[in-house]
Amino acid sequence: MSIQKLTTAINNLEHHIINHDQSNPKVSKSNIAWHIDHSLKVINNVSIAINTSDPKQFKNNFTLLGKVFFILGFFPRGKAKAPKHVLPPENITKADLTQQITLAKSNIATLTNLDKNAYFKHPLFGHINTKRVPKFLLMHTNHHLKIINDILKQQKTLSK
Repeated sequence: MSIQKLTTAINNLEHHIINHDQSNPKVSKSNIAWHIDHSLKVINNVSIAINTSDPKQFKNNFTLLGKVFFILGFFPRGKAKAPKHVLPPENITKADLTQQITLAKSNIATLTNLDKNAYFKHPLFGHINTKRVPKFLLMHTNHHLKIINDILKQQKTLSK
């Protein structure tokens, strides 16, 4: 899984900052800014965690659920709840989103030089090591980009 695909996904998030205040409760109870902010918090927090992990502590305990989602290549909607540390604040500014975009681009560049057993601990999937992290981040980001795109499609439908 290439870092280039993840960079493209981050660029797509950046492209949607202009639509940050749009929402549609039929698609998601959160607006586009929430989905962008959450996606970036996940990328940045995972990058920090994997960069500061001790590869000697890695356990190959990737769960069956994680394996199933990785084979499918996507996460279903509405099935998981985001941990508190990656929840967006109540007020999300364009400036904050732009700052997080810059940080995310910088952070993902660090993923290519890590020990193969550098990892982060996912609450449902167990330890996710260097090999799996780019795919996880891409799947997660694409999950939220699909929601963003559906919000925008619904907005166009409603405005006709």
